[in-house]
Amino acid sequence: MLDAGGDGLPLLYHSGTPGGAVPWPAGIAAARSSGLRWVTYSRPGYGSSTPQPGRTVADAAADSATVLDALRVGEFVTFGWSGGGPHALSCAALLPDRCLGAATIAGAAPSLEPDLDFLAGMAEDNVEEFTLASKGREVLAPALEEMAQPYRSVTGEQLVEALGGLLSEPDLAALRGPLADYIAALAREAVRVSAEGWVEDDLAFCDPWGFDPASITVPVAVWQGRKDLMVPSSHGEWLAAHVPGARPHLLDGVGHVSLVARIGEVLDDLAEHRRR
Repeated sequence: MLDAGGDGLPLLYHSGTPGGAVPWPAGIAAARSSGLRWVTYSRPGYGSSTPQPGRTVADAAADSATVLDALRVGEFVTFGWSGGGPHALSCAALLPDRCLGAATIAGAAPSLEPDLDFLAGMAEDNVEEFTLASKGREVLAPALEEMAQPYRSVTGEQLVEALGGLLSEPDLAALRGPLADYIAALAREAVRVSAEGWVEDDLAFCDPWGFDPASITVPVAVWQGRKDLMVPSSHGEWLAAHVPGARPHLLDGVGHVSLVARIGEVLDDLAEHRRR
């Protein structure tokens, strides 16, 4: 767990896939500017977090409650980037008495919905990864362990090469400097011990989430770039259409990394529109 401290309303951040809990200076500063207290943690299997084979997306709500209880705080807001998006929505759906608002940034939609082609528009590397995941742990785990090897020592300068065809033109322009350094640290921490957290995330995304996004009653913002090759814009469109009262921010000319670079705008919106 990482708690940046302060007196603001707690902001629980769910990082992407793969992702471990490391400081994000720009995110922490944006949270403070919005009157929020930055808190994050590593999902099971990432970094030193105890694995939980078979976990569902919904299980993140109980884990989040445990983290917040340890800090002796009650109400909070939450957001998730990429693979963290579904886990933020689990808090909105399953902790409605505590969660005052949520946001997804390039967050994935449920994979089993009949009105969404989950893989359409994804870069080939992600299509291959989720095709492996659909075949089960026995196929996925060794493949992700091999994929994790270069991430254990990746630097910000090496990320463009490491991510290859997953990056659109706006993302290539954004993936530099402190943001690239943060994402590299995120990846290194995620797979420092093993690729287990990555495996558990992917398998959870291929199964039912354990809650219905249509059951969410707290304010939700859906942020999505139309130049995203990792989580295509159709996912954001689906979430905006199926989460009741969702505020859509579907942005032209923006990708996966270039969207999270707008963290200050996202958190200002979340703080403004949270339930009072």
